[in-house]
Order: sequence, then C-alpha cells, then structure tokens
Amino acid sequence: MNDIQNTRTAAAQDPADVEMADAALPFDVVVIGGGAAGLAAAIALGRSRRRVVVVDAGEPRNAPAEGAHNVLGQEGVSPRELLARGRAEAKSYGVSIVDGFVTAASGDVDDFTVEIDGGASSVRARRVILATGLVDELPDVPGVAEAWGRTVLHCPFCHGWEVRDHRIAVLGRNENALHQVILFRQLSDDVTLFLHEAPEPTDEQWEQLAALGVRVVVPRVERLVVDGTQVRSVEVEGGRSFPIDAVVVAPRFVARTELFEALGGAATPTPFGAQIAADPRGMTALPGVWATGNVSDAMAMVAASAASGVMVGAAVHGDLALADLARAVAERQEPFSAAQEAANCEKILGDRRHGL
Repeated sequence: MNDIQNTRTAAAQDPADVEMADAALPFDVVVIGGGAAGLAAAIALGRSRRRVVVVDAGEPRNAPAEGAHNVLGQEGVSPRELLARGRAEAKSYGVSIVDGFVTAASGDVDDFTVEIDGGASSVRARRVILATGLVDELPDVPGVAEAWGRTVLHCPFCHGWEVRDHRIAVLGRNENALHQVILFRQLSDDVTLFLHEAPEPTDEQWEQLAALGVRVVVPRVERLVVDGTQVRSVEVEGGRSFPIDAVVVAPRFVARTELFEALGGAATPTPFGAQIAADPRGMTALPGVWATGNVSDAMAMVAASAASGVMVGAAVHGDLALADLARAVAERQEPFSAAQEAANCEKILGDRRHGL
C-alpha cells in the first residue's frame, strides 16, 4: 500500500516513498481493476486533475496471449507490456496504483470504502469504477487450458489472423458452434466441427455445413494432444485422432460481479453469462458506482474496453463536477442576488470598473 501518493501535491513522487497515512485520505475515485478499461478511465480522470487510485491484482484476462490485436497503433503488443505502458501513463497524471485484491466494498455515494487483501489496508473514495473484468470458464477437456490464448482460442477478431490457412477445429459446446464455424471458415478452407456437447445440427444447418465444406465429427472429444502450447491433434471417444493446428472453443464468460453485489447491486443474466448492467456512460443502478470493460460488456475487445474506460472516466468527472458545484453553492455564505453582486463589484473594483 506504500505506493499510494497524494496526487495533488506529489504527482511526480516515487509511490514507494509515500507514507501509508495517505490511504486514510478520501480519493475522488477508486478504480477497481487495472486492465485496459480501468487504466483508460483513470487516465481520463487524472487528466482532469481528479485524485484517483487504481487497485489491481495484476491478472489481466488476456495474459496468456502472445499479443493483443486490433489495437490501433499497437498491433501485436504484449498484453502485459500494454498495461505497463498504461500504468506509466496513468502515474504521469498523478494516478496512484495499488497492487492487491479488493476483497470487500461498502458505503454509499461520496463515502465508499474498499478493503484490500482481506483488510490489510483500505481506501476511501467518493465514487467507484468497477473494471474487474471477467473469467473465461473453459471446457473441461484435457489440453484446452495448456494451449489457451495461443492455439486454443475463441475470438476470430482477436487471434483469427494468426491461424489463417491452418487446420482449425471448432469444439462444439452449445448452439454458438455454427456461428464460430462460419467466422473461422473465412480464415481457412480446412475447418472441422467437433460436435462434442453442441446440439445436433438441423437439416438446414447440415446443408450449410456441407456448402462450406466443413467436416463434422460426432463422437465426444476426449482430449487435445498439445506440445507446449501448440495443439497437434484432437482425440475423440473410440481412440480416433485428427491432426489439427488450432482449436476454437466457446468459454463461459463469468463476470466478476461480487463487489457490485456487496455494494447492494444485482448481476444481470445475459446469453453469455451474468454481468453488471450499465448505461452507455457506465452508470449502474447504484448511485456513485460505475462499470466499464468486460464486467459490463463480455464481448468488448481490448480497444473497445479502453474506449469504454475513457467514456466512463469522463462521465464520472462530470458527475463529480456537478456535485462539487452543488456543494460550492450550498456553502456560499451569502445568497446570490443582483444587488449583492453589484455591491461586491463596488467594493472590489472601485474606480477600476470597466469604462472608468
């Protein structure tokens, strides 16, 4: 927790030199999660001179991937390198970074508290941005986890180009299997659908698969034969093996909604798994609590998550600005009136009034 810093007076200070006592001071915003969405939100707020702290456990969803794609100007960048650059940018605008797990959250608008690492430390803030992301729940097939993010993948836009013209298997898990076949068939002429747990295709779907030249294997998949992170083949019940270069799976997206629920919210079920419902600005049903990235949009890729973070950061700053304005008006000693303003002008300007 020593890397919390006073962002208004010590933005350039090494966080390691800052006393833990700063943690007792309320931040404008605590961002929970330091992925693309969380860091983008923090940077937008930091550039508006908000006092911001990001608490991050250092476990980005895309860490197993060799590179992040469709990130304009950063094509193929290592996911961890991208986040390291993002952290450096955030710190340059006075954002504090705390390494740790947020294990509890409580409070209401203008007075939230989040506990880190089981209560070892805590942070207070006026607003909360949940950028906690999601967990990919993979099929329980030996070999899938070992090659996940390299030659076992799920998104044609994230990693499809890297397996173009390869022998691609689609491991059926649900009715989404045919959709994945259609998208990956654009990338390779050699695509095989392993039905596994997917429902039997309809007559129309059988005709579509035949038209695309896609082979269909009916027996359940027993395991993937993997060399390091490289898939070599798919073995099915009965012992038959099919040489394959890449396997497409459909994870179940498990959004990290626990903190939202701890604050009094409820996760919203979707066809892809539960997530936090939020409006286009990231505002949730809980006053003062905002959500961005995969925790509220399971389909958002890196660039989309970062864009969401910028918009949420801007929206939270606007929300705080209105709250600050209301407080300033309420604390004004004398009520506003035209006569009072004229008297103030007379006292302050005197003969220096415009035109004299």
